[in-house]
Amino acid sequence: MTTVDHVRDWVDGWVVSRGASAPLVEPWGYTVHVGLTEQPGRHVLGAVNDDVREDDVRKVTDSGHARAWHLKVFADPERVLPWLGPAWEPYGSGDFLMTTDLAPTTAPAAPAGYRLHTWNRGGVTRALLTDADGGFAARGQVAPVGASATVDQIETSEHHRRKGLGSVIMGVLHAAAHAQGATRAVLACTPEGRLLYESVGWRIVAPLTNAKHRGAPA
Repeated sequence: MTTVDHVRDWVDGWVVSRGASAPLVEPWGYTVHVGLTEQPGRHVLGAVNDDVREDDVRKVTDSGHARAWHLKVFADPERVLPWLGPAWEPYGSGDFLMTTDLAPTTAPAAPAGYRLHTWNRGGVTRALLTDADGGFAARGQVAPVGASATVDQIETSEHHRRKGLGSVIMGVLHAAAHAQGATRAVLACTPEGRLLYESVGWRIVAPLTNAKHRGAPA
C-alpha cells in the first residue's frame, strides 16, 4: 500500500462522514462538493510529501473559484504556500494526515461519572460521552468504506480534558470500524489532536496545508 492510497482512503471516508458528494477524480486529485456557505466545495491533491507537484497546485489555484472553496494539500506548507494563487489564504498550522492499522478489539467502557452513547446512521458510527447530567463531554465519528475507515470530528469539551475521554472515544470507534470490516484507518488532525492519536498508536503520513479562496461573496 502506498501513501497515495491514504489520501483516497481519507477522501472516500470524509465524504461519507460529512454527507458530501462522491469525489470527482481529477488528473491531480479530487474535487468534492460540500454544499456549505463557508465551504461550497474542496479540492484535495492526491499526492503527498515530495510527490506533490508545483504545477498541480498552481493549476488548481489559478483557475476560477467562488468564495470559500477549500484546498487540502498533504505536503509541507513551506513548499506549498509559495505556489498558491493570490486569492488563496492559508489557515491552520501544524495539521497532519495520519494512519493506523486496526485489529480486533473490545470497545472500552465509559469512565466513572460518564455515560457512553453510540449509534450508526448512514454508515457512520458516532460515539458520545456525556457527564452524569447529560452534558457534552466528548465525541467522535468513523466512516468505514471497504477496508479503510476515516475517523472524524473528534472533540473533547474543555471542561472534561485530561481525563482520558479522547482515548475512550478512539477505542470505541476503532472497535466499531473493525467490526464493519475495516483493517486500517486515516484521519486529518490538528496539533492538539496529534498528541492523542500518537498516544493510541497512530503515525504521521504527511503534513497538511490548508487554504481557502477569499473571493468576493456572490
